[in-house]
Amino acid sequence: MTPLPLPAAAALSRPPPRRSLPLAVETVLFRHQRHLPWVHGAMMAGFAVLIFLPPLLPEPAPGDGPLDHLVPFANLALWGAWFPLVLLSVIATGRSWCGLFCPMGAASEAASRRGLKRKPPRWLVWPGTPVVSFVVVTVLGQTTGVRSHPEAAAEIFGGTMAAAIVLGFLFSPGKRPWCRHACPIGLLLGVFSRLGAVEFAPKRPEPGGDRWTDRGVCPTMIDLKRKTESRHCIECLRCISPKAPGGLAIRFRRPGAEIEDIAARNPNPSELLFLFLGGGVALGGFLWGVLGAFTRWRDALGEWAIDRDIAWLLTSGPGWLMSVHPERREVFLWLDFVMIVGFMGLVMVAFAAVLATATAAAAALAGALGGRGTLGSRFLALGYQFAPVAMVSLLIGLGGGLFQALAALGLPVGWVAGLKAGLFAVGGLWSLWLGWKILAAQGIPAPWRPLPLAPGLVATAAAAAAWAPAVL
Repeated sequence: MTPLPLPAAAALSRPPPRRSLPLAVETVLFRHQRHLPWVHGAMMAGFAVLIFLPPLLPEPAPGDGPLDHLVPFANLALWGAWFPLVLLSVIATGRSWCGLFCPMGAASEAASRRGLKRKPPRWLVWPGTPVVSFVVVTVLGQTTGVRSHPEAAAEIFGGTMAAAIVLGFLFSPGKRPWCRHACPIGLLLGVFSRLGAVEFAPKRPEPGGDRWTDRGVCPTMIDLKRKTESRHCIECLRCISPKAPGGLAIRFRRPGAEIEDIAARNPNPSELLFLFLGGGVALGGFLWGVLGAFTRWRDALGEWAIDRDIAWLLTSGPGWLMSVHPERREVFLWLDFVMIVGFMGLVMVAFAAVLATATAAAAALAGALGGRGTLGSRFLALGYQFAPVAMVSLLIGLGGGLFQALAALGLPVGWVAGLKAGLFAVGGLWSLWLGWKILAAQGIPAPWRPLPLAPGLVATAAAAAAWAPAVL
């Protein structure tokens, strides 16, 4: 007997066929997800050792290396391995660090299960909150010397852990409000996970676009059936079940594919703000320590304060706000604090202004060539082309310990510089490719795309010139 054909609606509702490799990966992860609490416990123990024990130990000797004393070992583990490798991991595995390993998110969720379960306030769910969080933590890390002093590392990481637990205790029943709304590292990994090769996608998607909901299994409050973006997905594995007809499924994709189709993937102005500001604040944090002009400006401000008898500017402030370590011959004055914060702010604004101007010019040119959408929608989409440039900027600026470790292991200085230059070249070329694909999605014919692509090329070249001291 010949089977009757399925109605069109039923055929459309069937999930797409599963590929063998993603299904195999999903099956293995599903089988072992019950072990995640043990992983989180082990990570919490390691976190406590690396963060809270070094400040209690005696000072390392001048020649002590990572294998001789816990302080240099912890510094290498955090800034030479953890941050740069977690940042790079988003290309291969998305935001897997957050769901599989991060002790802060796990602690926040545990507190949320036992807490007050209040509705998150407006200031917390405001999309700009994690951007502010990232900028504040980055600047505070510079003024306190987070890469040089274990006390500063304990303050920054211990403070974020405390904030994660408090927010979890106060808000959202059994969820992770910290991870979705406030975590600076979560914002960074979430935005760049749009470049990743892994996606957790609905098996039976429903129309309507991404929505927030505190119902269901998702700890970051994603409406799973309407999920289109990767940013908030921490890959905690609770939404996957290989044999279930619903839920999410692991899919592999070409890196950058989500940004190529960003107009249909819930683009967000706050993400664009982070892409523009994040690379700039990292650049400012690097340049103040290497530019001779910064020292001259600092001295000029100090002389101005002396001439006007502004004594407080030449005194030291609290240790939680700035580096005050006379035993290590580093004591910041309010003068240093004001200069560092002001310089980083100015560089951040200038960096963002260059990228925003280039994006606006590209959006206007695309419109003149018949590009679809409004000027605002084209601006929002084209701004995402700078994601690879911003990612490499943060890697070089905040993850410089990786390159220092490579040099310490014996890699020639020229090779280290070549590696950083190569990474920036790859990021720049990838950004141009993303701009090309976004313009194609806006309907710009290939022969005309180089014209609206040119502003992005200029901005990328300007970013490369600004980062040249870090590369060389």
